[in-house]
Amino acid sequence: MLSEIDIYVINKVKEIRISKNFSQAELAHMIGVSSGFIGKVESLKYNSKYNLKLINKISKAFDISPKELLPKKHL
Repeated sequence: MLSEIDIYVINKVKEIRISKNFSQAELAHMIGVSSGFIGKVESLKYNSKYNLKLINKISKAFDISPKELLPKKHL
């Protein structure tokens, strides 16, 4: 089961991905996972989620700080 913070991060990554006009496949290629994995994560139907290593890779791909993918306060 996904936690509240998992869902927050997933939604934030999706929001930024869309705003930067990256497809799921493009993001997947940049961080070294399959596009199916990104689809599973974003669907929220599965227990798939981003770990810290992937959050770091995503922040590099988006050219942002990893902090921008996390909530400002605890959930």
